[in-house]
Amino acid sequence: MVLFGKAALEVLFCKYTRCVPVIHNIAHRGRGPVRGFRYVDLPQNYFKLHDPGGGEHFNVLVASLKAADRGVTVSHGYAWELKTKEGGWGLHQIINECDWKLKGIVNEIDANEGNPQLDVYLASDGYTNYSAETLQTGKPQCKAALQRELGLPLRENVPLIRFIGRLDHQKGVDLVAESIPWMVDQDVQLVMLVTGRPDREQLLKHSERQHHDKARGWVGFSVKMAHRITAGADILLMPSRFEPCGLNQLYALSYGAVPVVHVVGGLRDSVQPFDPLAEFQATYPEFELEDKLVVQ
Repeated sequence: MVLFGKAALEVLFCKYTRCVPVIHNIAHRGRGPVRGFRYVDLPQNYFKLHDPGGGEHFNVLVASLKAADRGVTVSHGYAWELKTKEGGWGLHQIINECDWKLKGIVNEIDANEGNPQLDVYLASDGYTNYSAETLQTGKPQCKAALQRELGLPLRENVPLIRFIGRLDHQKGVDLVAESIPWMVDQDVQLVMLVTGRPDREQLLKHSERQHHDKARGWVGFSVKMAHRITAGADILLMPSRFEPCGLNQLYALSYGAVPVVHVVGGLRDSVQPFDPLAEFQATYPEFELEDKLVVQ
């Protein structure tokens, strides 16, 4: 942790060494009982100096921000959201005080791992590697291979929608679950790769049983299937309530899929609105699937 690192450096007389904390997700902010400070093996005055958040608690993030020379978070949009009451998780006032030192730097995916031309998981089972130049033939081949692997009807022209993520309130999985009946009534196929809450997992498996020709729910994370679903899908569904940066939308763009996302955090920075006919747009201030997901 930056707090411990800075304190230790000062103890070692390295007071000119600079420290920069990185905020990945403020929901996990390192708050705990004051008694926990004794386990860091530092003088008590460091706690008093570097944890000015108030109250009888030990908050590593607050201490880090106050002690740091600069701070970084994983997108410009999230850096702005952290300063709001809704996005700051109770720390917005402190973050506003530290605004001058906090900057957003958008995450990026590995250029080799997130590249359909080099993806090792597309080299077998009927899939194929493809590039921007071979997208028109490569992606349909991957879509057909995915449909075969998952037991879906082989239909090239039906939009294949994917959702990959934790069954977590943050990820808007309840919005997806509530919209499944509407989606399966449309001429689409829906593939979900999920992990998390058992009740939500059962809901997705139930949807698969009820709509076996249109829906598949893969419970448990698989790197291979994540890559193959991304290569075969036409549309990414990502209705996150907040998203510090997000990587799924970056993979979707790299693999030639259209991201349909909430305008939050890093999604705001990395997904550009697309509205050539005033009928479809890639980002929405309010995520209502039945109104916003328009499939031609």
